[in-house]
Amino acid sequence: MDASGWPLTALVAAFGVAAGLIGVFGVIMTRAARDLAHRTGLGEALTGAVLIGGATSLSGITTSVTAAWNGHAGLAVSNALGGIAAQTAFLAVADIFYRRANLEHAAASVENLMMCVFLIILLALQMIAFALPEVAVLGVHPVTAVLIGVYLLGLSLLMRTHESPMWLPKRTTDTRPEGSGQRSRIRLGLPSLWLTFAGCAGTVALAGWVLALVAVPLAARTGLSESFVGGVFTAVATSLPELVIAVAAVRIGALTLAVGDIVGGNAFDTLFIAVSDIAYREGPIYAALAGAELLWLALTLLMTGVLLAGLLFRERHGVGNIGSESLLLLAIYAGGAGLVAATG
Repeated sequence: MDASGWPLTALVAAFGVAAGLIGVFGVIMTRAARDLAHRTGLGEALTGAVLIGGATSLSGITTSVTAAWNGHAGLAVSNALGGIAAQTAFLAVADIFYRRANLEHAAASVENLMMCVFLIILLALQMIAFALPEVAVLGVHPVTAVLIGVYLLGLSLLMRTHESPMWLPKRTTDTRPEGSGQRSRIRLGLPSLWLTFAGCAGTVALAGWVLALVAVPLAARTGLSESFVGGVFTAVATSLPELVIAVAAVRIGALTLAVGDIVGGNAFDTLFIAVSDIAYREGPIYAALAGAELLWLALTLLMTGVLLAGLLFRERHGVGNIGSESLLLLAIYAGGAGLVAATG
């Protein structure tokens, strides 16, 4: 289906409907995931990082792969990196909804610390690929295979960390341990929970495919660069599940799940570029990129470092209802998006 001939109003309407579907089904997914975390014994951090992080990223990976297959390298990579930046900023938004203390203080978890470090490693590998863009094996950059392998290794280490943690956070009166949130009033069996989760994931993936269809012609009609449209418009739209789930999880007291959803989703999103590199058949995708994508990568590294520092420092109360690191994350994201608009 080619959307290039659609009128601007139809493109905007399709974009809005797809984004709305992503947001609505994210709420349903939150409660199913919270119940799965406790029923299966995986825990909120691991469930947020693996199950929710992967499922809510289906729309984003669909967008990036579709764009890469159609030859739009900048849109594919900017959607991935911009999504990581947007989702990290969404955690700052979720912090506003938790009034008792700073979210990074209350959601103390060694698994989330591990995921932040793991994410920095994955982004550093991307930086190596940007430095050596022309290297290729059968048209695919070697870092692509390394990224996938390191991601799988990281999941294994995360599971071991959950089962036998060697570090434990200091408990305070504002710390909210796993399982202390509200319990679901609807008791579904495991098969029903998995079916609900899978149904939401399929809807989110379909909505992401629609976003990919309308993103490129929307960029052409508005005169904006693919790097800006991918890094801001499609990235924010396909990341709406993370925002909805993070806020919903905070409201029901599943704080560790909220942070795990964001950080785990970010780690999974680094695979967008790996899969996009395979789908892009004009050579390694890194060779087709400009400076705007490198700027997005630098922003994601910076924001992840700030988030990790906030999780380690654990400021109890910030400014009003938001922590100091959350304010800094929002400022970095807004400033970075402005730089991409100016240079992309």
